[in-house]
Amino acid sequence: MNLSMVDDDFYLSGIATLVDDIDKQLMIILRDGRTLIAFLRSLDQFGNLVLHQAFERICVGQQYADIPRGLFVIRGENVLLIGELDFRKPLRIPLYEVTIEEILKLQKQDLEKKQRIEKLRQKAMLEHGLIDEGNPIEEHY
Repeated sequence: MNLSMVDDDFYLSGIATLVDDIDKQLMIILRDGRTLIAFLRSLDQFGNLVLHQAFERICVGQQYADIPRGLFVIRGENVLLIGELDFRKPLRIPLYEVTIEEILKLQKQDLEKKQRIEKLRQKAMLEHGLIDEGNPIEEHY
């Protein structure tokens, strides 16, 4: 098909839409929950990404810290969400930067709290005769 006969507004589907975002700063959320902010340098037909000047942003509540990661290669199947950042717009929720040590400590406390809540939930389910199908190897109380 001769594209000169079609408008300049032709549609690219799938991973090809990211071609326009090369050399832009993007936020990438991975399947494991990590958030990366980096410049997209390269991609392939499988969605594998090469990121430059990457840093991992960890948020706990309204506090955050950025951990430098440098050059980062991501396999396409691990990408959950990609979006372009617009630093000109104000944040809807104000965030306050803390040190890396502080955010890692807060993240650990938050994870421990979530694990305690999950154990209580599982215990309550078992007491009511409901079976948790999460991990069959894990011993129940």
